Amino acid sequence: MVGSLCLLVACATASPESTAQMAVSAAALNHAISAGSPEFAPAETTSARDKLARARVAMEARDHEPAMKLAKEAQVDALLAESITHAAKAQKAADELREGRRVLREEIDRTSK
Repeated sequence: MVGSLCLLVACATASPESTAQMAVSAAALNHAISAGSPEFAPAETTSARDKLARARVAMEARDHEPAMKLAKEAQVDALLAESITHAAKAQKAADELREGRRVLREEIDRTSK
């Protein structure tokens, strides 16, 4: 809530493009976190958080060019974190399916002897 309020205050004097990028970057980070990125992609999640925080500070200082750059980088880091998270979850599901198939084969082999 406080972060959103700071974002609104920082963006009040910014260009519409800057404001939009900050919102998109924050949404990307929130989406990645909701997907589980702190567990599966902690470095990328931390990087996105850090860059977004630095972008907010730059926006508050009306230093819009660095703010835009950092916000875009934060968005990319957040998207990467989310992708890594989805890949890790997919790998985990595939591993569980393989294990289930292996156990089922063992059971079939055991009962058919």
